[in-house]
Amino acid sequence: MKVLKYRLILILILLCTLAGYSQTTKKVDIENADFLQYSEAIISNAQRLIGNVIISHKNIRMWCDSAYSYTNSNEVDAFGHVHIIKDDTLHLYADFVNYNGDTKWAKARRNVKLINKSTTLTSDSLDFDMNQNIGYYDNNGTIVDSTRTLTSLIGEYYADFDKAFFKTNVEAITEDYTLHSDTLIYFTQNGLAQIVGPTTIYEEENTLYTEDGSYNGQTGEVELFRNSVINTPEQNIIADSIFYNRNTGDGTAIGNADIHDFENRLIVRGNRIVYNEKDETAVVTDSAHFLLYSEKDTLFLHADTLKTIPDSIPDEKVVMAYYGVKFFREDMQGKCDSMLYWSKDSTVQLFNQPVIWSGNNQMTANYIEMITQTNEPDLIKMEQEAFIIAMEDTSKFNQIKGRDMLGYVRDNELFKIEVDGNGQSIYYAKDKHGIIGLNKAESSNINIFLEESKVKKIAFITSPEGELLPLFDVLDEEKTLPGFNWFDTIRPKRMEDIFRGKGYIIPESIDETIIKPTPPQNDSPGKDPEDFMQME
Repeated sequence: MKVLKYRLILILILLCTLAGYSQTTKKVDIENADFLQYSEAIISNAQRLIGNVIISHKNIRMWCDSAYSYTNSNEVDAFGHVHIIKDDTLHLYADFVNYNGDTKWAKARRNVKLINKSTTLTSDSLDFDMNQNIGYYDNNGTIVDSTRTLTSLIGEYYADFDKAFFKTNVEAITEDYTLHSDTLIYFTQNGLAQIVGPTTIYEEENTLYTEDGSYNGQTGEVELFRNSVINTPEQNIIADSIFYNRNTGDGTAIGNADIHDFENRLIVRGNRIVYNEKDETAVVTDSAHFLLYSEKDTLFLHADTLKTIPDSIPDEKVVMAYYGVKFFREDMQGKCDSMLYWSKDSTVQLFNQPVIWSGNNQMTANYIEMITQTNEPDLIKMEQEAFIIAMEDTSKFNQIKGRDMLGYVRDNELFKIEVDGNGQSIYYAKDKHGIIGLNKAESSNINIFLEESKVKKIAFITSPEGELLPLFDVLDEEKTLPGFNWFDTIRPKRMEDIFRGKGYIIPESIDETIIKPTPPQNDSPGKDPEDFMQME
């Protein structure tokens, strides 16, 4: 009796399930056909519909030249000029479609075209889920909207969300750019492309590469997050993350950021670079440093902030470095508070207690300018309270002091210095046996000749006043000129030293002061560093 009761319950459950299924599943309806054929010899359990065939199923309507409707399943095979309309908005065309009324899947083959509003998808093969309005292809497909054409080997199209997923051999073509990618998600309504694989974007002049990010074709906004590079005719930009607007030219590079100016052979680096491509400006902060390279050597410079702006001369740049500037080159090192570099003639201007070291020589002044000339020698101008110290040994220093000085550099080596005005000198005189005494002299004009960074000869242009003191008669206070200060402890002795510590001059208010560039002049530029500084 219990067995019979359980069997009756099972039958009732099965009947209820079938009843519910019959309520939710609707048979495909044949609305029209010119001819109807049925032959077990051709296809079993199928009727053939020929001519002006119209088939409907729920919110789907289908037209075709001929079809097979199967009596033992809720399927239709449609042939020739197949056209399906769903919800009066989505149109599917193909030469052949297999439609399953139970799953609402349409398998379209040959000359497939799917139209959804302003978007058209074409492929040789497409499987379309009518429930979810999602199309799938795996043998090349093309999506075209109002302004863009996208192709890929594999793709998915989400009609309800105006969204497409592309995989393998992805290409997007618009009036403004061409995109090549491995993997891409694209929104057809707003032109937003989400990049999730190696991608290169070719604009009219620029090329962008990334492996993660987004590109909005309408707003021009670009976000690049992995292995990102922007190449322009003048420079390239590399960073962990790049945010860029193609329309305005504004950009921000964050994390290991690097802008390389090929024309002027300079590189600016930092963890944050804010730039404008159209204005050709850039501001670098957070570990900001600057590299100026040539065939011979490279200058490495670090400061709290770097800024590059275009010069009035086309294709030339002005680089401004301020607060705690340090630089290193094999033959020369330096420190100052603020600096300007002019690419047009490779001129460097140093402000606020600058110091330059070359070999055993230390040069200081209120203002220093280094000029690279087309024909050697290059020049170093030291103006106002110029002071040169050359270390003879750890306790002895040759010293030259004057109003202004002009240094001459050949093959990256300082070989001559001219003192103009108020010249004073302390020099350890030598003969073949060694140091014979301390020579102290004063002359308005002095020439110093160096060899391998050491003083070889001093020539007094006007009659000097001085004396040669035996070493044992020299008092400690007589060994230095007024203003003597040996800065060897803050000298960058290798490239890494430019990042160690702050400058020995720190402005009281570093938030408001900014360098205002003034082009170098031939006649004693930069008498007063305040000419180049202004409170904003």
